[in-house]
This record gives sequence, C-alpha cells and structure tokens, in this order.
Amino acid sequence: MHEDFRAGVRDASPLLLGIAPFALVAGIASVEAGLTLTQAVGMSVIVFAGASQLAALDLIGGNAPLAVVVGTAVVINLRMLMYSASIATHFARYRRRTRAALAYLLTDQAYALSVAEFADDERRDRRWYYVGAGGAIWAVWVVGTVVGVVVGTGVPESLGLTFAIPLVFLALLVPAMKDRPTTAAAAVGGAVTVAVAGLPYNLALPIGASVGVVAGLIAEEVSL
Repeated sequence: MHEDFRAGVRDASPLLLGIAPFALVAGIASVEAGLTLTQAVGMSVIVFAGASQLAALDLIGGNAPLAVVVGTAVVINLRMLMYSASIATHFARYRRRTRAALAYLLTDQAYALSVAEFADDERRDRRWYYVGAGGAIWAVWVVGTVVGVVVGTGVPESLGLTFAIPLVFLALLVPAMKDRPTTAAAAVGGAVTVAVAGLPYNLALPIGASVGVVAGLIAEEVSL
C-alpha cells in the first residue's frame, strides 16, 4: 500500500465517525422512499453525495417527477464546481482519464483534507493521498448505506424514520454558517422553502435552494 495512500486514509479516519451515521440515515431513508437494497446501494455508488441523496430520496418518497429530483440534486451539488476548479491545478499533470476518475471521489471532506495537505506538504503524491482520503469515505458511505437499508427494513413504519433526515440537514447546516454569505443563504433559502411548501411536485426544495444560492452570492458581493 502506497505511503501517501495510507496517509490519506489516516487523515480521513476521524471524519468517518460522522459519515457513518449519515450513511445509515441514507440507507434508512432509502427504505422509507421504497427503494430495494440493490437500488439503494446503486444510488450511493453512482451518486455518492450525501446531502443531495437525502433530498432526492425525500422527493422520491413524495412521488415527485424525475426532473424535479434530478434538478434538486444538481442545485445542491453546484458547490462541486467550485471545489473541482480549485483542486484541478493540483492534478493538472495527470491524464484526462485519470482526472475523470479522481473527480468521482470528490466530496466536501476529501476536498478539504487534500487541499490543506497539498498546501502544507508539497512532497505528497497528490493522487495517492486524494484516493486514500476519498476512497475511505466512499467505502464507509456504501457500507453504511447497506447497514441502514438492512436496519430500516426491520423497523416498523409507524416509527416514522424520516424524522432523521431534517436532523441530519440541520447538523450539516449549522456548522457551515460561519459568515454573512452562508448565513444569508441558509436563512433566505429556508424561509423561501417554508413559504412555498405547498407547491406541487415538492418544488419548494429546489426553489428554496436556488434562491438561497442567489442570496448568498449577493451577500458576498455586498461584503466585498
């Protein structure tokens, strides 16, 4: 095992304690949405994006149109464009095929760990370190989803397991509200979502997310 791969796994290990329960919730939410084990695991493997997966599962459970489900996931994951633009310079020397494979493992945690490490230690093999960090996160996410599906199938529907979804979103949201733009995006996006909650096809979520992004951008421009 490559030394820098091990370093990536080691640095990601503390974060896995938070990712594991998140993956369990995703698996349980998959059961609530009516997905089979194969479908739930397939979604985690292909999509591999926690917040957008939970949002999509909530919409699927509400029988929203496919376009709304996909559109919501895309809006939530727009931040990956900024991540990829930022980290791309560190992988510029690799072939396009390699960069495409590395893009699959891009997550908030893998990005933050890798960028910080690359800035502090230029001797790192960046590809191996990134794969170590991102691969560890991917493995825990997929295994956690499987466990969540298995656990979810044995729990009575009367318990209403979907209550865990908004709790997870709150856990992700509060630490991210560190400055005026992020706070504005969260406050405006949440308010708009609640205000238009009665719209058909669960359109409130993508509309609220879109307005929140715009509010955050405006707040950032004003603060400059």
